[in-house]
Amino acid sequence: MSKPDRRRTLTRLTSSYLVAALSVDVAVIVTLKLGTVIKHSATLFFCSVMFSSWYGGLWTGFFSASLSVVALDYYFIPPLYALGLGPEEVPDMIAFVATASFISWLNAGQKRAKESLRRARDELDVKVRERTAELERANEQLQSEIAEREAAEEGLIRAQTEIARIARITTMGEFAASIAHELNQPLGSIVTNGDACLRWLAAKPPDLDEARQAVAAIIRDGTRAGSVLVRIRELLSRGERQREPLDINDVIRQVVALSEGELRRNEIALQTEMPEDLPPVVVDRVLLQQVVLNLIINAVEAMRVVSDRARVLRIRTQRLALGSIVVLVQDSGVGLDPERSGRMFEAFYTTKPEGIGMGLTISRSIIEAHGGRLWAVANDGPGSSLCFALPIERVAKA
Repeated sequence: MSKPDRRRTLTRLTSSYLVAALSVDVAVIVTLKLGTVIKHSATLFFCSVMFSSWYGGLWTGFFSASLSVVALDYYFIPPLYALGLGPEEVPDMIAFVATASFISWLNAGQKRAKESLRRARDELDVKVRERTAELERANEQLQSEIAEREAAEEGLIRAQTEIARIARITTMGEFAASIAHELNQPLGSIVTNGDACLRWLAAKPPDLDEARQAVAAIIRDGTRAGSVLVRIRELLSRGERQREPLDINDVIRQVVALSEGELRRNEIALQTEMPEDLPPVVVDRVLLQQVVLNLIINAVEAMRVVSDRARVLRIRTQRLALGSIVVLVQDSGVGLDPERSGRMFEAFYTTKPEGIGMGLTISRSIIEAHGGRLWAVANDGPGSSLCFALPIERVAKA
């Protein structure tokens, strides 16, 4: 025990014994003054013992009881103002001492219990405050981590969106020759029909029926060229889009229309099997077009080296009993390499010298963000199939 603690303990004990002595003095004075009113002279001394033991503890109560015995013997038991007990007073005095000691023990025990409860409460308050402070610090740290994670997720989403857009631009770059062919045909027809219209109008007399037919052909070819440009602009556009219920067959037909020139240039026959009674799926049109376009590109590239059999691209859609629609893009190319098939969906993995290895990775991310899945299987015959499934009329959280 340190010196200040010893000093405080000594001061507390001294004050306790002083209080005990004063309480006995008060009991003596009051009993002497009110001796005719108080029938039992020991009553106030019991009160003194109780107060002393409550204030100072067990030993203070014993001290007060000892002083009370002396005071009773001196002031109230004959011969007065002299110390010494007769045989007849000894039993009463023993009873007083025993009762006073018992009272002191009870009060001291009660005080110890209260002190223990107070210390336990104080310790509990300290622990609660410490634990509350720890929880507050943990909560602040958690809030900071959540904010950092949300910021990182937002940055990741922006990066993924930009990568997806770059992949679309890269994909359209691979289709540049096909796009040029698609636009050259209607533009060439427009020029030809324009010349024909001028000749019919310059004839003597003007052949108005032929001129009208030429103008109608010009309008038809101009509309066709405009639709090609609209499809390209939509595919390359950036920004957030809303998902909406769409006929998946219509989405596939739009991409196929954009890919017809590439298929003809590579002498690939297209076969489709798309039932008209399919329910709609809730998707982002542009992102789903990108997936279909990526799968068609992969099929075309898989068949470019094939020369000993027909190059056939088959696109099928069907509804499954589990509440989803499956799209299969099947080629007659070289098929899957068992040693590399497990890595074909890894980011930046590619077997093409000019590839960036992001097409299938982004396609899988898009399909999974719509609540579906994308996978590859080997055909029974030559070639392989890339398939994806989408839930029917359900928006999945990205």
